[in-house]
Amino acid sequence: MDKTEATANISDAQDNLARVLVLEMVRVTEAAAIAASKLIGRGDEKAADAAAVEAMRAALNKLYINGTVVIGEGERDEAPMLYIGEEVGLRTAKAPKIDIALDPLEGTTITAKAGPNALAVLAIAEKGNLLNAPDVYMQKLAIGPGYPEGLIDLDASATDNVKALAKAKGTGPENIIVSVLDRPRHASVISELRALGCGIMLIPDGDVAGVIATTDPDTNVDMYMGSGGAPEGVLAAAALRCVGGQFQGRLLFRNDDERGRARRWGIEDLDRVYHLNDLAKGDCIFAATGVTDGSLLKGVKRLRDGRLTTETVVMRASSGTVRWVKGEHGLDSSV
Repeated sequence: MDKTEATANISDAQDNLARVLVLEMVRVTEAAAIAASKLIGRGDEKAADAAAVEAMRAALNKLYINGTVVIGEGERDEAPMLYIGEEVGLRTAKAPKIDIALDPLEGTTITAKAGPNALAVLAIAEKGNLLNAPDVYMQKLAIGPGYPEGLIDLDASATDNVKALAKAKGTGPENIIVSVLDRPRHASVISELRALGCGIMLIPDGDVAGVIATTDPDTNVDMYMGSGGAPEGVLAAAALRCVGGQFQGRLLFRNDDERGRARRWGIEDLDRVYHLNDLAKGDCIFAATGVTDGSLLKGVKRLRDGRLTTETVVMRASSGTVRWVKGEHGLDSSV
């Protein structure tokens, strides 16, 4: 076997492994979604989140990977969360080294109140290809695919960004719809958008779905803006890497403790604006399973015979492949 052939075989093996991991990611998010679904509408956010965390952790620990959580729900002292730096997988010597960004239950309040768009979400990439940052807030701005690079600017005003997008679409601001988390901190942005005359889709939670909505014409959402969790920012960026779009984010720090945590994770430029490839680069895989019904996915359903159904979207950046997976599970299924 010559060197070229050997290299090709190695490449094929890596590709086959990646294909396997695509399906394995579906099983991981399905497990978390099913666990969380048992607490839909029960009014207990912590219990729903904890159930999703434990199910996702158990599923990850069955995989043939040397996995490290680089974007998670907290740090080591915040158990039972899947904390930043936690090692998961079978962790054998030859298993691939994988970085993981995750949110076992994106929309804890949504789930507790039986609202729309709760998801179990994760993204994986080869080691070093996902932003490693503390669990803080992130200012975010996103649009879908098909526009000139650099069209949006996190340092520009909401008005300027909407006008730039409207011009690129060949329309006026009144025909642009912006998705914004319904939070008191966004009052000034919402007022500015209202004055501009564009439409606003206020979402109660779940900004991963909010960002991804910009890529789906059926949602009518053109832009996402506002601040939310940094983990959700990295997850959303990984999804856009797979299907196209533009994303900019900046970490937000409320106090010196959060700034110190960022520096401990190796972040020196605390004001840096992160673009899509800064947050998720290389070949990455994104997966999300619906917990409750939403614009992106249907939630977990219980059939009359007791079986459960799930709906998952899984994407891969290198191929641009998007798969929609519908599953049926027995009550005692290990997914």
